[in-house]
Amino acid sequence: MDSKREKEQDADFDKITAALLKSRTGEFDLESILFLKLRGLGIQDLGCIGECISLERLDLSGNNITNLASLASLRVLSVLNLSANRISNLEPLRSCESLQNLNVAGNIISSIESLHCLQSLRKLESIRLKDNTYNYTNPVCRNTSYRIIVLEMFPSIKVLDGERVAGRGSDLYQLCKDIDDTIKAGLYKNGQLIEHHDCKPWVEDNYWEIKRSNNAIVEEAYKQFNDVLHECRLLNNRATHVISQTEKSMSLKKQPKQFAI
Repeated sequence: MDSKREKEQDADFDKITAALLKSRTGEFDLESILFLKLRGLGIQDLGCIGECISLERLDLSGNNITNLASLASLRVLSVLNLSANRISNLEPLRSCESLQNLNVAGNIISSIESLHCLQSLRKLESIRLKDNTYNYTNPVCRNTSYRIIVLEMFPSIKVLDGERVAGRGSDLYQLCKDIDDTIKAGLYKNGQLIEHHDCKPWVEDNYWEIKRSNNAIVEEAYKQFNDVLHECRLLNNRATHVISQTEKSMSLKKQPKQFAI
């Protein structure tokens, strides 16, 4: 009986149903769901996902999705992970006006024209079409001018394929690049760097102060970092315990045997 029930549940994963959403989130009302992770379930049909109109973060990576029509009603969605699917058309995302972070690496997006529908998304800050960590890409990335064209299409984005192109991180990168260029240019005389009296500081005061942001992408990064840190602490405690037990065991084995006289 249990095996039959499991098979029925697995079959439901081909399509997103209200029952699946409720079991995954514990929410009775689909409109109350804010965060949803449906990674690697073999989903092909997004079903009733469009009824989750309050959804802010959605992870659908590692499925078999081809049609995104059901996502058009998600007006407050800010973080969307669609990596490792079979998507070629992003047109329905045009209506996701709050979208800030979009990951579509590992799909079959073939042309730059397929990205035009995203240009109306004014809040979009991060786009990922390829991910070298997992060897995910899209046919469009083979275009030798791909990066330049995308940056021209989206002048306001801060991150492309995981690399910062604007913001504090990009400023630091440019600073390091400028230093390298200065060294390579050979601006040294008798082993000393030539001084320029009109030099100004590269950064403003308080530049390095860490400030928390309300940005959904940053908050998600903080959350993931804290989760990883917590797991590292747990692993450290376990390792310490195992080492302690091993040392005790070895010390007992090394003790000389005593014989009664």
